[in-house]
Amino acid sequence: MSNHQKRLSVPNSWPVERKTATFTVKAGAGPHGESGVPLLIVLRDVLGYADNRKEARYALNEDNVLINGTPVSDEERPVGMFDIMAFTERDEYYRVFPGEGGRLALTAIDGDAADSKLGKIVTKTNVSGGDVQLGLHDGQTLLVEDGDAYNGGDSIVVDNESGEVVAHFEYEEGALVTAVDGAHAGEIGTVEEIQVTPGSSQNNVLVEQDDGGFETVEEYIVVIDENFTGDSETASDEGDDE
Repeated sequence: MSNHQKRLSVPNSWPVERKTATFTVKAGAGPHGESGVPLLIVLRDVLGYADNRKEARYALNEDNVLINGTPVSDEERPVGMFDIMAFTERDEYYRVFPGEGGRLALTAIDGDAADSKLGKIVTKTNVSGGDVQLGLHDGQTLLVEDGDAYNGGDSIVVDNESGEVVAHFEYEEGALVTAVDGAHAGEIGTVEEIQVTPGSSQNNVLVEQDDGGFETVEEYIVVIDENFTGDSETASDEGDDE
């Protein structure tokens, strides 16, 4: 099976230039589904820390690159929305955040903020023993005792080491949110109104901003912490494929 994918057909969230070359690396199995970006693209095309796959493999074998607190050695491991990337030798930490047009971008954070990551609750299931299992947007699952406190659409902050919930943000009117897909991806505002749509259609969400606002579907909305609004974005670079 080929380790390459045509650039023209990659998801819109991938931060790659589509006309500079024919192929790019494809994502391996892992979190985030089809929207996950291969780690090699982040290291090479976004950060410029490696010129090719060989250099990336060498760096990863040193166990100095962590995603959500865990060393990663697979350059095809998918990286996605709200993942925390740590480069221990460089003392650099980044959060993966949706940028303009839905492209994933990196925002610099401090070391303390890198100890936990935010996740959107997409499933909630009762399991044997009375606990509740929450499923997050990236495929992570965790058990909680007070299941009634959590609802689909809420966001939680999970400690990378212990796996415990350290913060909880309810999806409700007045909540601070960001759009992670669609025409308004990367924009931040406050939920003004949640318009419940009858039937199987997506609910609409009206988001208020200082200079107006926007409307999008509920699926594209993620509740965030106000600390997210102070991060600064890194620039995207282009690189070769091998």
